[in-house]
Amino acid sequence: MDGPQCRTIAPDGVARPGGHYSHAMRFGDLVFTSGQLGVRADGTHTVDLPFEEQARQAIGNMLAALRAAGAEPADILKVTVYIAGVDYWPRFNAVYAEIMGDARPARTVVPVAGLHHGYLVEIDAVAACRSQSHKLIPT
Repeated sequence: MDGPQCRTIAPDGVARPGGHYSHAMRFGDLVFTSGQLGVRADGTHTVDLPFEEQARQAIGNMLAALRAAGAEPADILKVTVYIAGVDYWPRFNAVYAEIMGDARPARTVVPVAGLHHGYLVEIDAVAACRSQSHKLIPT
């Protein structure tokens, strides 16, 4: 088949998906992550931890999925963040800025009534991959 192919990405250090989805999909030079919650690599939840810890874990999961596809923070084009209330916005922004450093992709933060398992934050991203390396799910 000529042209780009759709590839399922399986990041190391991230819990297996809890439903019928992949952590990320790569199509050509673009990678799209699923929404990432603050689930630890061993599958345990951070829902009982403060917002900042949930945000750090969720962002870390998103970055792990992107790196497995061959992208780095500087390659991120767009981030969408769901937070369980607008009052969390400044706290999210502080954690995000700390982790993302000089990377400043387009971003939307959406306050919502609630998230799965009672989480306070969920994040997904679209990135342009500069690297051809990626970790596919074994078939």
